Amino acid sequence: MDPRQVVLASEERRHLRRALRLAGRGRYRVSPNPMVGAVVVRRGEVVGEGWHARVGGPHAEVEALAKAGDKARGATVFVTLEPCDHHGRTPPCSELLLAAGVRRLVACHRDPDPRVAGRGLARLAAAGVQVEVGALAEDALRLNLRYLVPLALGRPAVTLKWAMSLDGKIATRQGDSQWISSPAGRRWGLRLREENDAIVVGIGTALDDDPRLDRRSGLAEGPIARVVMDRRLRLPPAARMLEREGPVWIYTQRRAAAPRRVLEKAGAEVIVLPKVEPKAVLADLAGRGVAGVLVEGGGGIAAAFVEAGCYDRVAVNCAPLLIGGQTALGPLAGRGAAVLRRAPRLDTLRARRCGEDLIVEGLRQGCLQDLLSSVGG
Repeated sequence: MDPRQVVLASEERRHLRRALRLAGRGRYRVSPNPMVGAVVVRRGEVVGEGWHARVGGPHAEVEALAKAGDKARGATVFVTLEPCDHHGRTPPCSELLLAAGVRRLVACHRDPDPRVAGRGLARLAAAGVQVEVGALAEDALRLNLRYLVPLALGRPAVTLKWAMSLDGKIATRQGDSQWISSPAGRRWGLRLREENDAIVVGIGTALDDDPRLDRRSGLAEGPIARVVMDRRLRLPPAARMLEREGPVWIYTQRRAAAPRRVLEKAGAEVIVLPKVEPKAVLADLAGRGVAGVLVEGGGGIAAAFVEAGCYDRVAVNCAPLLIGGQTALGPLAGRGAAVLRRAPRLDTLRARRCGEDLIVEGLRQGCLQDLLSSVGG
């Protein structure tokens, strides 16, 4: 039978939501792989569950089937992503599901990876497994931006992050910004670094704040790549980020050899582009295997990514402060929209408390539709 979209009963949606929560446990250690969760249910009872915990480790279906054992025969498997049908670091999950004798598989959406692209679902369906696709697809897509955006758009997934006061200021009129966010809010911001492969700032932030831009939460394996957009190559070789483990990539338009040699001796890699702009930088980062980018650095760099349409998620820490002042900086510089109808909008806005602060997140308008198109939705 052919894979088909269905509307699940409330109990089945609960199992699929459980699979999504399990998938999220792999948030910090699976890149560039997707986060995947699986739940095995037989006669209404959960008999096995699992998630993909780290690159090179067992897939979610493998973990769930191992826990289910013989009880997987005749069961339904709820999984957040189409099972793989190719040999990679691990055997195809489609083979394991068939060998386990599952009766039915419910998946949130197809896998746009060209090595899969519907073949896993088709193989199961051809063998007589009842295959159903499409439930909670938007939740699953939102979970895996870092995996799906590179496949759909050919560039890393980009998160714009900033902390601001309730009246929309990222610093006072004298430039004082430490700290707008609460301790809990700062911990949230550091966890975003653990989710991404690279962090991007402009040269203004690099010079004004001399940030380390490192990971400090111990959740992800290895250091994050530090990226500075520095058209005139002004980053000093004594910058603190150069003292930390991990790559530092400086994008510049300046071809002078002397400052390049000094920075390269200090441990940076200098990349000369015809124009240092978001699209060109993201294209180079994609070639380096970067799947997720966190843009942290200042209103100018954030505005550049917004104006270029090169962003997918906006994550804002809103603190209970009223800073005020006409000359106090806001999170987006640049020219800005001249009329409201041309101002970029966000979809699926979500908010939650974080200590004293409010975390507000939204997706670029059209982002989910781009991803739905890539998975055949």
